[in-house]
Amino acid sequence: MSDKDKRMAWWREAKFGMFIHWGLYAIPAGIWNGKEVPGIGEWIMKRARIPVKEYERLAERFNPTKFNAEEWVQLAKDAGMKYLVITAKHHDGFAMYDSPCSNYDIVDATPFKRDPMKDLAKACEDAGIKFCFYYSHVQDWHHPDGVGNDWDYDESKKNFARYMEEKAKPQVRELLTQYGPIGLIWFDTPMNISKEHAQEFVDLVRQLQPDCIINGRVGYDLGDYKSMPDNGIPAMSYPTDWETPATLNDTWGYKKNDHNWKSPKTVLRLLVDINSKGGNYLLNVGPDAEGVIPQPSVDILRTVGRWMRVNGEAIYGTIPVPPLPYVLPWGGVTAKPGKLYLHIFDWPKEGRLAFYGLKNKVKKAYFLSDGPYAPLNFTQVYEASRNRYGLGVDLPSEPKDSLATVIALEIDGVPDIQPLEV
Repeated sequence: MSDKDKRMAWWREAKFGMFIHWGLYAIPAGIWNGKEVPGIGEWIMKRARIPVKEYERLAERFNPTKFNAEEWVQLAKDAGMKYLVITAKHHDGFAMYDSPCSNYDIVDATPFKRDPMKDLAKACEDAGIKFCFYYSHVQDWHHPDGVGNDWDYDESKKNFARYMEEKAKPQVRELLTQYGPIGLIWFDTPMNISKEHAQEFVDLVRQLQPDCIINGRVGYDLGDYKSMPDNGIPAMSYPTDWETPATLNDTWGYKKNDHNWKSPKTVLRLLVDINSKGGNYLLNVGPDAEGVIPQPSVDILRTVGRWMRVNGEAIYGTIPVPPLPYVLPWGGVTAKPGKLYLHIFDWPKEGRLAFYGLKNKVKKAYFLSDGPYAPLNFTQVYEASRNRYGLGVDLPSEPKDSLATVIALEIDGVPDIQPLEV
């Protein structure tokens, strides 16, 4: 097994993680000087072109006394998530941990005076959740040489290498030496970084924690896997490890007027779609300025988690499903060697589920919630005249689960699906 395969083993098994965007931007919560600022919450400094000195004053008001690391991590665990990625520093440049190289951090600049990352690292360790950091390595709207702030600083006079040496690399070093084993460093927006500078970040991570995974947004495909665009899902299976970072509403950082929440069923549809194509689903929550995860996020994730406790076998450790020749009218499919899982979101009214193209012999079919000792009746045929493989499974009149009912098929070998001929 290669070093990369060893690093990626837990991540390939996990399939589902929690993203957390939390920072000073949770205080304005999408509103500046009494006006709604368009766009995602954590970009308010740039969208409203807030001067550095004015934005810095938010730190004086940041005192998240309701923050509870154990509650956050328990929510991730209850949802069936296996890793947690939190913003150690976003583009606004504010460190949400105790950073020895900068006073612009949650311990030195706020009345909170605590390092929440220490609490989260311990809570994740206790709960068996992989603890991971997000770090904005290129954009930094606070540092004079960071990329992105063109309203306070002259872009033509910036020295990116100086920013790297003064802040970015020292902070990555701090994150990888102060909190124990880190599962993943999630870099973001490589923008105009040079390949040489991107490689320096990779080399630093490899030096300090060789087992730590690096996501694709470090730049130039130097990471261990590909990060899809925000909320982006490819049309078909991707030929490498990949992940979709996604929101539960329309923003990442807390925005109090964004109530466009995805339903639990929509979240599960997306999870199945992503997993069927070989990807991981990194789903975000945005805590408020008091340190509270919005109740709609909690309710959605707990509902998803109840489904995962019964059906997690059909998600964890899945492999890409061969491209399906048609859109399934009833749901989606995930797979493992020797297993195919049919996720039924829309119950067939005719009392029978049809699935075409599966060439493997089906040995047994059953509802995953009932187990293999309660088999379902099925028929499997090959129509030579149409060169078509067909499977039909008899169903009761009502679904087993209102969100999604999963049928497990025990098959011979790795799933082999034949495209239909038109």
